[in-house]
Amino acid sequence: MHALPPLPATPPLLWDIFCRVIDNFGDIGVCWRLSADLAARGHQVRLWVDDASPLQWMAPGALEGRWPGVQVREWGQSQDARALAALAPADVWIEGFGCEIATEFIAAYAESTDHSGQNIVQFPVWINLEYLSAERYVELAHGLPSPVMSGPAKGWTKHFYYPGFSAHTGGLLREPDLLQRQQAFAQEGQRAAWLARNGVAWEGEQLVSLFCYEPPALRALLEQLDAQATPTRLLVTPGRAQQAVQAARTGLQRLRIDYLPHLTQHDFDHLLWACDLNCVRGEDSVVRGLWAGKPLVWQIYPQQDAAHHAKLDAFLDMLGADATLRAFHYAWNGVTGTSGDAPPLPLIHLNTWSETLQAARQRLLQMDDLGTQLIAFVQKKR
Repeated sequence: MHALPPLPATPPLLWDIFCRVIDNFGDIGVCWRLSADLAARGHQVRLWVDDASPLQWMAPGALEGRWPGVQVREWGQSQDARALAALAPADVWIEGFGCEIATEFIAAYAESTDHSGQNIVQFPVWINLEYLSAERYVELAHGLPSPVMSGPAKGWTKHFYYPGFSAHTGGLLREPDLLQRQQAFAQEGQRAAWLARNGVAWEGEQLVSLFCYEPPALRALLEQLDAQATPTRLLVTPGRAQQAVQAARTGLQRLRIDYLPHLTQHDFDHLLWACDLNCVRGEDSVVRGLWAGKPLVWQIYPQQDAAHHAKLDAFLDMLGADATLRAFHYAWNGVTGTSGDAPPLPLIHLNTWSETLQAARQRLLQMDDLGTQLIAFVQKKR
């Protein structure tokens, strides 16, 4: 389907990656991207997922088995002893975002291992792939072992694996051919052609992408874009972002709005590369926004105890965000001040924000990507 880079110098491995879909696109988006990245490096991956429906548009052909190196399997099959008996044991298990592998799956593997020393099968490297954060604890917890104290895998060891933004973390997902694809898209005419293929009648306006939940300051953003002297076109992704815009757009005069179809993961990259400002949400899209190198605003996944506020501050510190970019994020995410009131939405400062994002991107490109680091981690543990 895509040109593959040279095979890895280390022997290819068989990976079982487990994913339970909680936030409809984020969990499966990260787990699929990792699966496809490993497969492109010559490995074999079985992706066990409880809701694979987003892959129909995110990675066309995946469910039909047309993606080289990746098999998509229903979560229920991981609890079917008869089906499991026919599977080759994997070298690596990855629990995406702390989802727990089915006890039946673990038992099937443990029971196939002869603990007397005869025909012993090497235990898999078992990894808990954690959520992305720039907070300090990530560096401290990355790679730590976690002994399994009960169940059929008693005595085995899991390891915490934290993606992150520093050399003391597991890095960020970045395919080996990403920069090459990005450079090709930057060639003259590619942006206009891509927009036209996706139904956007672009006439040179400033472009803003919107992938969000229901940000408190959405109406304020629409009004600001509508009032700008520079004509603006808002490109809205399907689902919650589209519904939120449709509920808040009343009375706008000049702002042009396009509602996009569902995009493949590659085309989501194209959207971010095409725009002058990207409003992204969740984990996968903020990483893609960083690689795009364009000004971005991140709507972090909200938590009831407001734990996401500290996570947002750590991210802004990592970026080196100035006062305007920080204030915009606070308003966009509904971070209230000491008075308890939501702050007003500041004006957009594309030039200074662009410099900030470009500098952050260059720093992050100096790190080994998550796939490279993960493979090395697994080889070391084996």
